[in-house]
Amino acid sequence: MRFTKCHGAGNDFVVIDARSLDLPWDDLARKMCDRHFGVGSDGIILVADSRDADLRMRMFNPDGSEAEACGNGLRCFVKYAVDHGLVTAPEFDVETKCGIRHVRVSAASRNRVTEAQVGMGAPRFAPDEIPVNVVGLEPPILALDLLVVERTIPVSLVSMGNPHAVAFLQESVGEFPLGSVGPAMEHHEVFPARINFEIARVLGRHDIEARVWERGAGETLACGSGACAIAVAAQLLGRCDPDVHIHLPGGILTITWQGPGHEVLLRGPVQHVFTGEWPD
Repeated sequence: MRFTKCHGAGNDFVVIDARSLDLPWDDLARKMCDRHFGVGSDGIILVADSRDADLRMRMFNPDGSEAEACGNGLRCFVKYAVDHGLVTAPEFDVETKCGIRHVRVSAASRNRVTEAQVGMGAPRFAPDEIPVNVVGLEPPILALDLLVVERTIPVSLVSMGNPHAVAFLQESVGEFPLGSVGPAMEHHEVFPARINFEIARVLGRHDIEARVWERGAGETLACGSGACAIAVAAQLLGRCDPDVHIHLPGGILTITWQGPGHEVLLRGPVQHVFTGEWPD
């Protein structure tokens, strides 16, 4: 089985043309994503046929769980589809687990996609949409205090089709013990479907630094839906403008959001790493 490895700001994925394949994808994801015994990636992306859009995308995490949304994965999907001639237009629609997403090539070099912008849908804030088990709080929930690893952390909750909890810090995000707090937050009892956890520090009206603990993957170099959640929460708190750059360990993602009721747009780089064959 042939595959292509791509990354978007260091968030790397194995992309597979699965239009004529039917395999146990959860088990394959666990094997291929392993960084010692497999290819090594933050997930596998499947290209599939769609009745409602130009193509369909599925994404499986390293633990075998299927993700609802994946912004960096969607940008890698755009690159694969355009570079391999599966679509010929620079803009097209992709069916995902959380709805149809409009995508476009925003930069190219030598007939290869180098940057893509993807629609991520409108953020949602109701407790049952995140989901979170809380009583008596009206959405949006922007300051929920949670006790995690013997510290109280206020988080803002946003659904980008998948669940996010964002904590804003005063200190540099590099000093935060994400390796211990991240898994505890992911599995906190108030989150029945687990949670993606972001820590962020606002640098200015157009710049925020961040790190992300992804549900089912652990800490990654970047997270597209997480960057969207950070920008949405920061704007609702009055800390940033509609256009903001999220500085992550793997690179910079640009988020545009015009406020409640509007779709979030995610733009960032995407690169081909290598192409190979999986023996099974």
